[in-house]
Amino acid sequence: MANSPIIIASKVDYSVDVAGKPLNILRAVDLSVNPAEVVAIVGPSGSGKTSLLMLLAGLERASAGHIQVGGTDITKLDEDAMAVFRRNTLGIVFQSFHLIPSLTALDNVGLALEIARPDMKLSDVRKEAAAALDAVGLGKRLDHRPSALSGGEQQRVGLARALVTKPRLLLADEPTGNLDQKSGAVVVELMFNLARQNGTAVVMITHDAHLAERTDRRFTMEQGQLTETTGKH
Repeated sequence: MANSPIIIASKVDYSVDVAGKPLNILRAVDLSVNPAEVVAIVGPSGSGKTSLLMLLAGLERASAGHIQVGGTDITKLDEDAMAVFRRNTLGIVFQSFHLIPSLTALDNVGLALEIARPDMKLSDVRKEAAAALDAVGLGKRLDHRPSALSGGEQQRVGLARALVTKPRLLLADEPTGNLDQKSGAVVVELMFNLARQNGTAVVMITHDAHLAERTDRRFTMEQGQLTETTGKH
């Protein structure tokens, strides 16, 4: 099982109801991603990229087809089972940082660990959260709240939060979209390095063609259909 794909999506359709009529967003999408592989999905706005990421995270439900993550068909899980599976298997990095403003960087990261591992001692939670922040270069900013951090630093907190549980799969939705070029480059380098150190697979949505070229495989989404474009220019 260790060498089996972490993601197998087969013939996935996704549609939403608009004014009583179905709007087809994804059509017969197939995707396979291996453990520790870094994959980019590019394509125009509105093509369905984020919708696919939401399906992979179990935050939306496919209208047809099946999605296996880590050998589990998540299309068959109810909401409670999906929440447990998500916290034990996935890390998510959003374009918007989604940090809790009242919590310090240490507590934002530690909260994710407390939720994923409720039996863990608080002292161990804080130790691992501090180590995760140190790994993204924020070892001296543990007690700073989001308002005292730059955008790049906030995204690094988000990255530490996503990876502190050592997930098998990291989903990243435009992780550099709200950052300047220099800060974005730092975040991406950290994300790739930390994910590979942990053996974590990464599926990343990006509009940055240069960033996409650095991944192991590339896919293009157009009008709800996914095509592998690795090696094509």
